[in-house]
Amino acid sequence: MGKKVALVLSSGGARGVAHIGVIEGLIDHGFEITSIAGSSMGSVVGAFHACGKLPEFKEWICNLDRVEVFKLIDFTFSSQGFIRGEKVFKNLEKVIPDRPIEEMQIPFIAVSTDLNTQKEKVFDSGSMYHAIRASVAIPTVLTPLKAGESLYVDGGVTNPVPADKVKRTKGDILVVSNVNAFKPYVSPLKKQEKRESNQYTKRLEEMMSRISKVIPGSSSAKKKLGFFDLLNDSLDLLQDRLTSELLKQYKPGLSVEVSRQACSTFEFYRAKEIIEAGRQAFEEALKASNLLSEPEQ
Repeated sequence: MGKKVALVLSSGGARGVAHIGVIEGLIDHGFEITSIAGSSMGSVVGAFHACGKLPEFKEWICNLDRVEVFKLIDFTFSSQGFIRGEKVFKNLEKVIPDRPIEEMQIPFIAVSTDLNTQKEKVFDSGSMYHAIRASVAIPTVLTPLKAGESLYVDGGVTNPVPADKVKRTKGDILVVSNVNAFKPYVSPLKKQEKRESNQYTKRLEEMMSRISKVIPGSSSAKKKLGFFDLLNDSLDLLQDRLTSELLKQYKPGLSVEVSRQACSTFEFYRAKEIIEAGRQAFEEALKASNLLSEPEQ
């Protein structure tokens, strides 16, 4: 049996699909993932691996192009967010049926934030989709999930890297996959692949760009975009500080870092590239560590 790993998967929007590459790297190198904790997009990838359905999720997301991603966005003019998020989860549930978290093959938790109590919420039982929907509700973008007296928003608000929540076992290695690192990004795709992709999607990109400028529903799109950019940058700064403190306190045995410049929040159509970026980041981190030379526990 390989070395046991307690795996922590960060928030990060579409960059979170890089976690797939990290998980595949761990498995290929003989590590055994014995528990998972995820925040926001990290909870999505973590949940699907914990229930044994990561290959199905990978196939689904890698087959999304720009048009299909756009079709999965159900816009709303709610003051709490401009995307409902119902459509994407309904489509996912056709591929991967819901199940109780407590029945998963690997112990799993998802982290969210309850705005009403102003506290972190840990989901370790109940509906898988309820937990990850609560965890991915990016403030002002994806509408919060209301459940009883609770109003849940993105787990990254209170705990972007839940290293303090993952279940630990004797002799395991704490591995953190952080897709919000401040480092340069170099695409793993070959120049020819990138050029063909750009030529194929150039007109569609221009069309979607024009549409995105009016998503907030304002006659002053530039002001609205400036507001959202400012809010996102502020949230990023808060999450960076929280991440830094958590990593200092819990000192992972392996820290995998993917650049926050890899892609923006909704660029899921670049899944293949981002997964490969995650795999490369894992290989680099593993090579720089001493884990391969350590005896198994």
